[in-house]
Amino acid sequence: MKRKIFININLPDRTKKRLTRAIERWADLPVKWVREENRHVSLFFLGFVDDDSTYEVCEAVTRAAQTEEIFDIEFDTIKFSPSAEDPRMVVVTGQPNENLRNLAEKIEKELGIFSSSKKEFRPQITLGKVRKNMWNELAEKPVVDKEYPLLATVESVDVMASNFEGDDAEFAIIESCQLA
Repeated sequence: MKRKIFININLPDRTKKRLTRAIERWADLPVKWVREENRHVSLFFLGFVDDDSTYEVCEAVTRAAQTEEIFDIEFDTIKFSPSAEDPRMVVVTGQPNENLRNLAEKIEKELGIFSSSKKEFRPQITLGKVRKNMWNELAEKPVVDKEYPLLATVESVDVMASNFEGDDAEFAIIESCQLA
């Protein structure tokens, strides 16, 4: 069986709850909000992977994670992405993070998919997806751009499977790989 596999960092429950409170002010916008339990920092999407290869992915991510120490990620702004002029998502973005960049590169190397070093890695959490048809019908376009300082501790990296059938995405942790 093949499943959609991606590598991400899950957030602590209290961080997810804080984000829920932060976006309440925009609850009436034409946005499909990501369920609280599904909020995470994506490192990369691997595509459809069969069960045997998924096991190998878990082993590779575990090896990479064991070489990295626990670290923090700083987030600073809730805004539209990719831009206020063409909003597709509401996200919380963070400062470039060297530890996050190093972790992502080590995982890519372990998976054999590394191509070149990234200049920087800026974390992002998708909070919701703009419903374009409804958005286009708005007479006055709202603004989502708020400073929002948030600190999240990264203790593990997760290999996740996703199912995007139906109205809501379902995510399941296949393997949680602890940092050193």
